[in-house]
Amino acid sequence: MGPTSRAHQREQTIRTLVTEARRLFAGRGYGAVGLAEIVTAAGVTKGALYHHFDGKAGLFRAVLEQVQQEVAARVAAEAERHDDPWEQLTAGCRAFLAAGSDPEVQQIMLVDGPAVLGWSEWRAMDEAASARHLGEVLQALIDDGTIAFRRVEPLTHLLSGAMNEAVLWLARPGGPQDRPREPGDRPRDLADTTAALTRMLEALRA
Repeated sequence: MGPTSRAHQREQTIRTLVTEARRLFAGRGYGAVGLAEIVTAAGVTKGALYHHFDGKAGLFRAVLEQVQQEVAARVAAEAERHDDPWEQLTAGCRAFLAAGSDPEVQQIMLVDGPAVLGWSEWRAMDEAASARHLGEVLQALIDDGTIAFRRVEPLTHLLSGAMNEAVLWLARPGGPQDRPREPGDRPRDLADTTAALTRMLEALRA
């Protein structure tokens, strides 16, 4: 087997492991999925998994990175449809809520992510994937006087945290202060949350 074939085989093994792990983690959560189940689903050995990843947590990190990149790409695509920085901000925030309301994204990115990797590592990955872009557009709006804040960092963290909490609420069946959520409630809840976020953003305008 030549170098090209070995590289292709390596890429295929990694891709299969990430795909199968993502499906299992999204369906039942990280804690309920064992390594044996992952390698069986991927059709590889445990040795093959350890050859490419430092165990289950390392594989989860790759899954999380893939999900974060997909969400960031979706947000960027929506924002880039607009030339005006304010429209970029609002469109990107709406896209994040929509993407994050997907139960698969919520389970991997917001429930298991901080628990498995720890808050510091998860926050660093989240910032690299999406919070950095949020900060950039907010800085542009501060620079042109649209938003009357002097520092972008507090605003970026406040908005990022609010949106992360919002999509957690959208994806769960209902908390202690909520009535049980019915299947038909989700579209309405997303619309109401998006409207509330829009009001919050409008309050920032100078």
